[in-house]
Amino acid sequence: MIPTTIDDATMKLLAILAVIFLTFIMTRLVAYVMHHMKRFNKDMTAIYLIRDIISYIIYFAALMTILQFFGINLAGTLLSLGIVGIAVTFAAKDIISNLFSGIILILGRSVKVGDTIEINGKKGYVERISLRSTIIIDDYGVKNHIPNSILTNNEYLEYKDPEVYRVDIIAGLPLNMDNEEFIKHIIKKMESYPEISDNPKPNVFSKEISFKQSKFKVSFWVKNFNDKDKYKIIITNDIRKYIQSGENYE
Repeated sequence: MIPTTIDDATMKLLAILAVIFLTFIMTRLVAYVMHHMKRFNKDMTAIYLIRDIISYIIYFAALMTILQFFGINLAGTLLSLGIVGIAVTFAAKDIISNLFSGIILILGRSVKVGDTIEINGKKGYVERISLRSTIIIDDYGVKNHIPNSILTNNEYLEYKDPEVYRVDIIAGLPLNMDNEEFIKHIIKKMESYPEISDNPKPNVFSKEISFKQSKFKVSFWVKNFNDKDKYKIIITNDIRKYIQSGENYE
């Protein structure tokens, strides 16, 4: 236990740094242990809940210890604040609301890590549920931080598992190439990849034509979100090879 009655300023600073360092090590250790517990491998939601609760306890204990170095008793101070404490509570009502909403979401299991949901026009799969917010990754890989109170107080759509993820590629075809042959070839290539969904089926849509090229939108759906970027590169490369060859290739 670190003594909190230190008069020397240098020793006090070193002690505070030691508390901060120990806090960092303990929170990282908790995260490491939780991620390697096999019993929770199929339910990451439980991992995030337990990790967050333990981390908050560690942070609070560290804050109490550091304040005591300055002669501040946090518990006594909070009791003596009176009206100020009530005002702070009202100011922090959104934070408190999100905390309780997070506990409701995690314990109620209405939303779980890995689910695909849509709320307020934002659709994506749930990467993480913390005590304050839920992180949803959309089709473009953008992380959306949704306050938990929004999820508990608003309607949202939950898609059945497995949910497919759409990829769109804009391609420019030289005017001397046959559009129908291009469409047939690219659709056939996309259908040959088992990771690309056949329901909905991949498709190619005409966008516009100019004096230089015909523009098409190549659309397909992947079964796993993590394959989106991989197959976007693969199909883009297939399109490039077709254009370079000037004719169908096998």
